[in-house]
Amino acid sequence: MRKFNIFNIKLLTFLILILTSCGIYKPVDVREVPVNAEDRIRKNMEEGKGIQLFRKDNFGVGSFSEFNPLWRASLDTLDFMILSSADYGGGIIITDWYSENNDDEAIKITVRFHSNEIRADGLDVIIHNKICDEKNKCNVSKVDGTLNNEIKIAILKKAVTYNKDFQARAKKQRKKKRPSSPKK
Repeated sequence: MRKFNIFNIKLLTFLILILTSCGIYKPVDVREVPVNAEDRIRKNMEEGKGIQLFRKDNFGVGSFSEFNPLWRASLDTLDFMILSSADYGGGIIITDWYSENNDDEAIKITVRFHSNEIRADGLDVIIHNKICDEKNKCNVSKVDGTLNNEIKIAILKKAVTYNKDFQARAKKQRKKKRPSSPKK
């Protein structure tokens, strides 16, 4: 019985030392913590203590895919095709197999993003061609041709247009928020 009590005391002491050294209880000065919830959230975000989804930037425009003109332009360029996968965080768009009139031949387009900047090396367009014979045996091959480059140029042109539109809207909204200077 005595060994059991000594073991319990040692275990309890060990746990108290471990838990208090980990900083579970951290006294906070009330004067340093904002009372308003919005201020606390802002303070925590500035200190890197939280995450924020669908953040609003200074212009009141959501920062998800609306803010990325390259992403929007890619989706709009490929809107005639069914998307198999679109991962904004991973930077990839994959279409399903597409065929207009020929059931024996189809293409699949993959767009990989390397950067959010509107640059020619900021994305890759990869096209795969699937040709099937009468026995439904299909051969898939990667296409290296002008279509890859044409799609890439179309995406980049749309992205530039979207970026100009976004900047014009942002400029207009900034002007609305600025107080007008008093006239003398």
